[in-house]
This record gives sequence, structure tokens and C-alpha cells, in this order.
Amino acid sequence: MIEQLPEVWQKEWEKNEFSEPTLIQEKLFKLLATEQSVLGVSPTGSGKTLAYLLPLLLKLEKGEGNQLLIVLPSQELASQVATVARPWAQGLELKVQTIIGGANVRRQLEGLKKRPEIVIGTSGRILELIKARKIKAHQLKALVLDEIDDMVSQNEFTAAKGIIKTIQRETPIIGISATGLSVENELDEIFKTEVTIVDVTKEDDTKGKIEHAFILTPSRKRTEVLRRLAHTPDFKALVFFNSVSELGAVSERLNFLGVKHLTLASDQTQTERKASIQDFSEGKVSLLLTTDIGARGLDFSNLYYVVQYDVPLMTDDYVHRSGRVGRMGNEGMVLSLVNERELRNLRQMIRELNRELIEKHAAFGEIVSEKIALEEQEGPTKKIKKKTSENGSNNAKQAVSRTPDEKVKKKKKNRQKKQKNKGAKWKQ
Repeated sequence: MIEQLPEVWQKEWEKNEFSEPTLIQEKLFKLLATEQSVLGVSPTGSGKTLAYLLPLLLKLEKGEGNQLLIVLPSQELASQVATVARPWAQGLELKVQTIIGGANVRRQLEGLKKRPEIVIGTSGRILELIKARKIKAHQLKALVLDEIDDMVSQNEFTAAKGIIKTIQRETPIIGISATGLSVENELDEIFKTEVTIVDVTKEDDTKGKIEHAFILTPSRKRTEVLRRLAHTPDFKALVFFNSVSELGAVSERLNFLGVKHLTLASDQTQTERKASIQDFSEGKVSLLLTTDIGARGLDFSNLYYVVQYDVPLMTDDYVHRSGRVGRMGNEGMVLSLVNERELRNLRQMIRELNRELIEKHAAFGEIVSEKIALEEQEGPTKKIKKKTSENGSNNAKQAVSRTPDEKVKKKKKNRQKKQKNKGAKWKQ
């Protein structure tokens, strides 16, 4: 495969310190050289983006307008794929234009006037511009639906099907997936012609060693556990939540505790989300709080930890979350914060994935396998002794010793006094 790449691409390959092509890259390179529809299924972090980009870019003609359309389920993924595509496209003097919702549409229209060969974006905005005839769907040589398993399960699938209807029947459609499970029942709606399925999940060897672990902790103490983790040396993690509201509440508590972190959620602007991704990538903070919006496609180099503040509801979501670590042979750990009930659900997911689950503890500035006593976590306890005088008596007032009868009488007297006061009060 590498020998078939243009010389300028071979230099780019070496510049990125890539070694041998991955299995999905080898197989798709051969298939996409022909004009046929393909569903490519490969584990997260196995190089799927380049697997379809390289063969498809070689088929494009410079200066002939939009010929390759790549659709993704989120703005972050679209921006990231565009970042990957640009250096390879520039080597062939091809132009890339991103078309995503939430961004300035006028600026995007200005970009389309330059007749970019590659358009990358989200389905809603792309369909809008196709209907406005700003994107020429009939000119497309290929349509890529990346993270198609996610797209099928979201509202974006309606817009994606709208895009599919606008392209020529003979235009090849390439679906890319990490699991392929949710796509099987939708094949007839997605592909207009016969589709070749390439699933290298069982053969792929790019996945690094990933530990699946949990810390048993009640919900009310999870923010404290995050605080401990954040102060562990060299700790850096994506922290996943099931809801934006819980994410926001935990973010406020971490701010109160003085724990530096960033958030990546659907209620943020595109600019805020882009800034969070960039700052986390550059290591400015150790925690990036997100929902499943950050579980697909995002690639952070040398990320070792994924923390699940909430256990996902579906096994597929667990697969995508854990896919942020262990990419291209690197190691990683998925650390779930669970109570007893959630632990049962987590064990079930791990069994389905045929993985091993181990218990961990955050203590003494480390993530350890053996439980350390609370006193050791908080440091040595100080025993406070009362100061005594030279004769051994306490400096504080000494209690007057009384016989049991005297104590009872005093107690009774006090009680009668209180009752009298109370009665007088009511009488008054």
C-alpha cells in the first residue's frame, strides 16, 4: 500500500512516524480503488479515517469542484477529520471545506465559492446547503458516512437519508463504524446498490492493553474521588457523564474545590467546545468532563485514563468511551465510579465484552489495587492530649464528685425548674 502512495504522501507518512498500515487501511485501500459501496468495521483507534481518506483522495480531480462528501454526527468529529485530511489534501493541491452547524454560514458559503474538492461536515447543515444548491450532490464521486453506527441511532439519520436521496444511484457510499451492530438492520435504507462488508474486528491487532477497573464509591462522594484523582501525579482523563445537568453540577463542585478542569457538552457553543478540546490536548488541565458527545472519534495522543462518573446505559457506549484510550497499540485504563447496584450492571457489560474487571482505590496520591486505611489516606492522625499540671490534675475545671443520689436530685431539680418556666410561659 505504501509503495502505491504518491511520493509526497510517503514523506507525510514518515513525518507522522507511521509504521506499517493497519489491517483496515490495507483492505479499504484495495476496495475503494474500485467504485463500489463498502461498510468498513474496525475497532476504535485502528486508523479508519486514513483508511478511507487516502484511496478516495487519489480519485479526485483538482479544480473540478466538490467530489467527495464526508458526513459525521458531530461538529467536533467533522473538525477533527478535516484536520486529518488537510495535510494529505494539500499534498495533491486539493482544498477542504468544513460545513458544520453552529458555525458562520456566510463564511462557509464563501468557502464553497472556491470550489473545494472535499466537503466535510454535519448532516443538517450539509442537507440545507444541498437543497439551496450550494453543494452539487450530483457531482459527487463518493459519499462517506463516518461513525455511521452513531448516526443511525440519532436524529441526524433523517438528514443523512435526505443526503443519500440527492446523490446519483451509481455514486458509491462508504459507511465507517467501530461496531457495526446498529447498522445491520438499516443497510437497505443506507446503500442504494450492493454493499461489501469489511469487518476486521477479530483480526485487528492495533488495540493496546486496556485495564477495566472500578472504584466502589457512593454518588455523594464521587466529586471527592475526582479531586483525589486530579491530584494524582501525571493523571489526565476524559470523564464521562450520562447527562449534561449532572456534568454541570459536578463542574460547579469542582470549581468550589479549586480543581482545574474543562467541559465538553452539547449546551456549549462551537467555539467553547473547540477551545476545551485544544486546551485539554495541550495538557493545560487534567480533567475534561463530557457526555457521550466526546465518546466517538476524538483522538487525544497519549491519553491513558477514561473515567466513568456514570456507567453508560448501553454496552456500545462503553465500547466507544473505552476507545479513547489504547489507540494504535498504546495502553490505557477505563476507571468506573460505581455503587453496589451499578457494579452489577458494569460486570454484565464487561462479561459481554469478554474482559476482566478489577477493583482499584484512589489513595495517598496513587491509584492502587489494595485498599488503604482512611487514616493513611488523610495522613497520620494527631493524638490530642489534655495538658496537665505538675500534680497531675487537668487545667480545665475539675468535675465535682457526687453520689448517685445527689446527681439524680440535681437532675430532677433542673427538670422541675424547666417545667415551671415552660408552664409560666404558656400561662403568660
